[in-house]
Amino acid sequence: MYDPELLRTFLGVAEGLSFTAAGRRLGLSQPTVSQHIRRLEEQVGRALFVRDTRSVTLTADGEALVPLARDILAAHERAVEHFTGPTLAGRLRFGVTDDLALTPLPRILRNFRQLNPRIGLELTVLQNDALLRRIESGHLDMAFVKRSAGVPAANQGQLVRRDQWVWAAAEASPVLAQPVPLVAYQSPSLSRSMSVEALEAAGMRYRITCVARGVNGVLAAVRAGLGIAVFARSLLPSDLVELPASTGLPVLPALDLVLLTNPHAPEQATTALTSAILSRSMPLTPAPD
Repeated sequence: MYDPELLRTFLGVAEGLSFTAAGRRLGLSQPTVSQHIRRLEEQVGRALFVRDTRSVTLTADGEALVPLARDILAAHERAVEHFTGPTLAGRLRFGVTDDLALTPLPRILRNFRQLNPRIGLELTVLQNDALLRRIESGHLDMAFVKRSAGVPAANQGQLVRRDQWVWAAAEASPVLAQPVPLVAYQSPSLSRSMSVEALEAAGMRYRITCVARGVNGVLAAVRAGLGIAVFARSLLPSDLVELPASTGLPVLPALDLVLLTNPHAPEQATTALTSAILSRSMPLTPAPD
C-alpha cells in the first residue's frame, strides 16, 4: 500500500506542477517534497514527473496515478474517520458563488459527504452579495465568496487564496474600439462594479452588451463574441483568453477567495469542511466545461 503522506505530496505537485508551491501548500520544505516524490517513484517503480530548471510536467504514469491517488486517500480518510474519529452529525448550510461551482469544489464536497455521512450538507449557489447577506442574517453557516483584497471586514474569514481580476475575451486580439463592449453580471455584483469603476477611472467609455444572472450566461455571451468580461484569473476557463496590458484596458485589482463562517454555526462541522477545502482546493483550477 502506498504511503498516504507521499500521495498527498504527489497530488500537491501534480495539481500545481510546482514543487515550491506544493511545499507552501503542505507546509513542507522543497527538499522534503523532492524526497517524498523520489520515495513514491521508488515504490511505484516508475517516473512520475519530468523536471528541468524551468518546468514540471506529469509523465503518462503520473497522469494515471492522479485519480488512483485521490481514491486511495479518500478510502484512507474514510477508514481513519470510521475507526478513530468522532462521528460528526447535524446540518451544515453552505453557500458558494456559481463560478466557484465550476472548480474542483463539487468533488471536494462529495468527498466531504462520503467522510461525514451524518452531516446534512445543504448547498446554496448564489451571487456574491446575496451570500454575504445570508451569512450576516444567519441563514447560512458557511460561504465561499470573493472579496476585494485587503479590505477590512467585520467577518475576516479564512483566506483560501489571493487572486487577480483579469479581462478576458473569446480571442487573443479583439477589436476594442470605445465604447468597450462589456458583459456583466446583474447588479449588485462585485466584478461588475469593479470593472465599471476601473473603466471610468481610466476615462474609457463602455457599454454593457449583455447582463447575465449567472456565470453560464456570462460565459455564453463572451464565447459568442458579444464583449469582454472580468474573471478571477484562477477561475478563467481554458477556452477564454486573458487580455494583455497592450489592449489599453486598465489594470485590475487583486481579490481574495475567502471562507466565511457564521459565529453561531456548528463548530466541528465548519472546521471539518474548512479543512477539506483548504487541503484540496489549491490551486482552484477550473473544471473542464
